Amino acid sequence: MIGSFHWKKKTKKVAFTSNPFLSRVGWQSILCTSYHNIHASPILHVVPTLATCVYPLKMNSVKALAESPDLNHIPSIYAYSVNSTELPASDLQDAIPTIDFSLLTSADPDLRSQMIRELDTACKDWGFFQVINHGVPEALMNKVIEKSAEFFDLTDDEKNEFEDKGVLDPIRYGTSFNTKKDGILYWRDFLKVIIHPDFHYPNKPSGFREVLMEYSKRTREVVKGLLSGISTSLGLDQAYVEKALKLESSLQILVVNLYPPCPQPELAMGLPPHSDHGLLTLLINNGVSGLQIKHKGKWVNVNNDLPNSFLVNTADQHQIFSNEKYKSVEHRAIVNNAVKRLSVAMANGPSPDTAVEPAYKLLTEERCKRAYNPMKYKEYVEMQQSNKLDGKTCLDKVRV
Repeated sequence: MIGSFHWKKKTKKVAFTSNPFLSRVGWQSILCTSYHNIHASPILHVVPTLATCVYPLKMNSVKALAESPDLNHIPSIYAYSVNSTELPASDLQDAIPTIDFSLLTSADPDLRSQMIRELDTACKDWGFFQVINHGVPEALMNKVIEKSAEFFDLTDDEKNEFEDKGVLDPIRYGTSFNTKKDGILYWRDFLKVIIHPDFHYPNKPSGFREVLMEYSKRTREVVKGLLSGISTSLGLDQAYVEKALKLESSLQILVVNLYPPCPQPELAMGLPPHSDHGLLTLLINNGVSGLQIKHKGKWVNVNNDLPNSFLVNTADQHQIFSNEKYKSVEHRAIVNNAVKRLSVAMANGPSPDTAVEPAYKLLTEERCKRAYNPMKYKEYVEMQQSNKLDGKTCLDKVRV
């Protein structure tokens, strides 16, 4: 759980190591921070003390750090501070909306209409929902989790073949979010793979290619069905979104997140508050919770307790295209000290070269002002991925 902290700083001299072997392989010394509770109250007061212990931290892997045998405190570069006035996250009081995909795509107009109304409510009030009866085999979803975990268990040399070199590289392995921009590092390693419109895949582990190809195809079918319902709920033709955003060549990116156990989870962050760049993101995980969303201005914990279901969140292009009728949901990832969490997010967006703007028909028929200027989707992705994650600030850069 992320708490609120008042910090008092104490300066100590710290010795850095200049081991030539560590320098040669790209390791560096990172200060370790100890935190001591000095006052028990609703706001936890802690004193950070810079310890003289030094841990070798390979900057493209928090997994290696987490597996250090004597790691009891996180390095100070991972110490994440939160707004001291912000309340801790709470458990949901209301049930997450659930969309039955079989009813949404039913030939029965009454059943479909009912589910479209529920989808409309989910997009307006939550920006987040669960999808059941979607037709993606549970065995395939489990295989995606299994093969993703196997990737992170490869040797460093094997994983470093895909080391992050640029935000539009088709396969990227790295840590945190953007280590060139992040002020502090996040307790997360990642694998990002562009799998549509051009299919890319890591050549390891064995069998990953076949699993990703089938999963990409199946999830695009789910997204197409959801966006058809959303198009109708916006008062548009059911194929309007698909045609306007050229979904036949949609940009689909697989994002695998690994959050290893953290010795001080209350001080670290898996990923900070942010919204996603695309239209809809489909999420599955290894059964370990850690996702929080902002609902009605407050952070709430999300648990995916429905078997064989997707968690779906609306993203920035969804907000832009609907001219703010629907909002992208802000969310974050927290960590724990007991078990690793692995999540697989399938980010689905428009065609890379599509200039996304509010739907023309919404502007003319509802006679409302345009909220956003057009921007090519690939340029929006590059803008978000090249900077720090900071809430929904990317949307401000295209706002009229």
